[in-house]
Amino acid sequence: MAAALALGERGRGRTAPNPNVGCVLVRDGRVVGRGWTQPGGRPHAEAVALAEAGEAARGATAYVTLEPCAHVSPRGPACSDLLVAAGVARVVCALRDPDPRTAGGGFARLQAAGISVAPGCGEKQARQAMAGFLMRQRLGRPHVTLKLALSLDGAMALADGRSRWITGPEARAHTHLERSRHEAILVGRGTLEADAPALDVRLAGLEPRSPRRVLLSAGPDVPGWERIAAPGDIAELHNVDHLMVEGGPATAAAFLHADLVDRLLLYRAPILVGGGRTLPAIGLDDLSEAHGRWRLADERRLGNDHLHLYLRERKE
Repeated sequence: MAAALALGERGRGRTAPNPNVGCVLVRDGRVVGRGWTQPGGRPHAEAVALAEAGEAARGATAYVTLEPCAHVSPRGPACSDLLVAAGVARVVCALRDPDPRTAGGGFARLQAAGISVAPGCGEKQARQAMAGFLMRQRLGRPHVTLKLALSLDGAMALADGRSRWITGPEARAHTHLERSRHEAILVGRGTLEADAPALDVRLAGLEPRSPRRVLLSAGPDVPGWERIAAPGDIAELHNVDHLMVEGGPATAAAFLHADLVDRLLLYRAPILVGGGRTLPAIGLDDLSEAHGRWRLADERRLGNDHLHLYLRERKE
């Protein structure tokens, strides 16, 4: 299942509106097929793995990160039907599909064909890997990652709004990797005017995975950019399940105030700015409201900078 989850991560940021699923087929202790959901959402991971395995899929065990779909689409067949037709003997699955078109129907179809189904293996990891799809299904909006680059004294930019560059090259390279895992990236008009950011991916081999650019502004449209007027409008972004916010202090505060940040990337550089722009008020009336909201999920050193990754703690 760990291998299937790793394969699914290859499609993150490219499969919307479908989930980024991974699948591994194993027969007689040997991997005979691997697959992950392809760009645009088709073909599905199971279809790719079955095509690679061919006749070796008969009698195999399929490790798949999401319940195989049960609905027929104009874009392709149902994966549960493909697994049945291929003669797979057992399906080990991480997560039940919340999409009402499947929602247990895939498991039922497999079991009706005599295929053993074992759900729940790697469920926690699968929820993290497919957070964008699950967020869209549950709340009808993208999963939001907010990136903050701060100096030791909490500055996000100079007093005139310029923010190039607070962090060093290693941290910036990590940011580009993060961009490649999102369908869209958003900044405010202040950042657009101060920095004219390209917001592309400048890592060798990943350039085609540059996200769509979104502007948060009530002002006029800008060629080459999509525009929304308020943070809540992210629900209207088409085929965006993972949104990265890289704006300045006002944009960051707006998303935090609206409680629309699910994942926080905090890059801290060992520099002092003095008098720079910092995060404005985000709507807290008492310090007690600030505690318990964020859980540290990862921390690492990137050159001279430090990264802390926090996840928003929410009640289901």
